Amino acid sequence: MGINVLIVDDSAVVREIVTQVLSSTADIKVLAAVPDPIFAMQRMKIQWPDVIVLDIEMPRMDGLTFLRKIMAERPTPVVICSSLTEKGADITIDAMSAGAIAIVTKPTVNLKAFLEGAGNDLIQEVRAAGMAKMGTMKPKPKLNHSSNTGPHDPSTPAPKLTADAMLEAPSGKAMFRTTDRLIAIGTSTGGTQALEFLLPQLQVNCPAVVVVQHMPEKFTTAFAERLNRLSKVEVLEAKDGDRLIPGVVLIAPGGRHLLVKRSGAQYIAEVKDGPLVSRHKPSVDVLFRSVAISAGGNALGVIMTGMGDDGARGLREMHDAGARTLAQDEESCVVFGMPKEAIAHGGVSEVHSLTHIANTLAAMRG
Repeated sequence: MGINVLIVDDSAVVREIVTQVLSSTADIKVLAAVPDPIFAMQRMKIQWPDVIVLDIEMPRMDGLTFLRKIMAERPTPVVICSSLTEKGADITIDAMSAGAIAIVTKPTVNLKAFLEGAGNDLIQEVRAAGMAKMGTMKPKPKLNHSSNTGPHDPSTPAPKLTADAMLEAPSGKAMFRTTDRLIAIGTSTGGTQALEFLLPQLQVNCPAVVVVQHMPEKFTTAFAERLNRLSKVEVLEAKDGDRLIPGVVLIAPGGRHLLVKRSGAQYIAEVKDGPLVSRHKPSVDVLFRSVAISAGGNALGVIMTGMGDDGARGLREMHDAGARTLAQDEESCVVFGMPKEAIAHGGVSEVHSLTHIANTLAAMRG
């Protein structure tokens, strides 16, 4: 069976191009392309879509209001088609928190050429959304205090490079044990909600945490700010040279790889440009490999919900270096792709629910 898609966007150009892109593949069918949520609700009375591609800023009813209405009445996978603006980033992060599971960006100029070029990314996000289990979404914690990314030739799928493109493989030497613990987390589709559930449960004296969440450039700043408001720990978008210290979570910036290096008795963040690895930037494989090299058995690796296999090889390298490695179980994943691949690669020592993983990390002390 194919994936039935409803497109909701007030731009006739966007509706036309997105329809053409999605209709170019046999497993996706566009049910309709409508200019606003009012028309969408009328169309959905005829046939409910499997996936909704949704703009945020629209007349009559904005996309965020429509999204919340859908999630309250009949949770449905939603891919946000959002502008690359600061305002758009903030609203889009609100949409992700409200239940949207992926972001496809669109610029304010050269829209036609961009969407035609980014067609493969859009198709992959819709396919991932079509696999999503919306019943696994967790309730959001209350506030307690104040992608595929990177440039490449989008007309064809990006070459699938390994972490070798960024750093050499671990030497196999056992890392000496220290009291400096480190937690590394990798996630993708459904990961924004998973992280919103997990990070607020961390204690202020938890080990340093580094995170790769597949998310486009310009959106990770707003995402880190939101997580910081939700959490007792400090959550920041990583910058090159940041120290990894207890009680601080560093989120990989969209469009850059995040690596960890050892400098004397300290762990230091490296933020680097480079090619897509496992078709992503930031890449979980790159982060995990760097942690395997720099922290070894002093680290805990966690791979969570997401489509594809990014992180599977890196988690195996962490496992082989002596790290404890956890994978989110299928039942609690929105998409069980990344954990499933990590398990298949032999790099997972334990498989747990998202709740169990959150409890495990909450009990750790730096």
